[in-house]
Amino acid sequence: MKYSTKLSDAVHIVVFIAINPEINLSSNTIATSVQTNPSFVRQIMMKLKKAGLMSSINGHAKPSLAKHPKEITLLDIYKAVEGNKPLLHLDTHTNPDCRVGVNIQLALQDYYDEIQKETEKHMSSITLQNIIELYHKKSDQTDTCQKNQEEWS
Repeated sequence: MKYSTKLSDAVHIVVFIAINPEINLSSNTIATSVQTNPSFVRQIMMKLKKAGLMSSINGHAKPSLAKHPKEITLLDIYKAVEGNKPLLHLDTHTNPDCRVGVNIQLALQDYYDEIQKETEKHMSSITLQNIIELYHKKSDQTDTCQKNQEEWS
């Protein structure tokens, strides 16, 4: 089963832009951090720009956020890169001649819709600022662990 990492990659990109406002950030530089190709980064950035979450000028490696991180939610980023794609997907290839195969999908859809609604509500309460703050906290913890390991060696 293949799953999308667009949301994770898009958050990575906007955080990378937010915490590096003074340096040139070409799609090559960002792609190195995400470990993907620059073309994919440009596609994600175009979607973020179209959604009004970031701005950039063609030919200049200085992308920036179009809004303050407190004004951008995880749901905003999700909608920008995934559109109205649901988080959970039904298996549409079940046996149409099997009573379970047909009806289990109908039974699941109501629950999937409920999960989608609740998840989107929660995602709308998580801001990019929250993510950046947690990133810094975890980064500080990692740095402390690395320093301790170096001291023990």
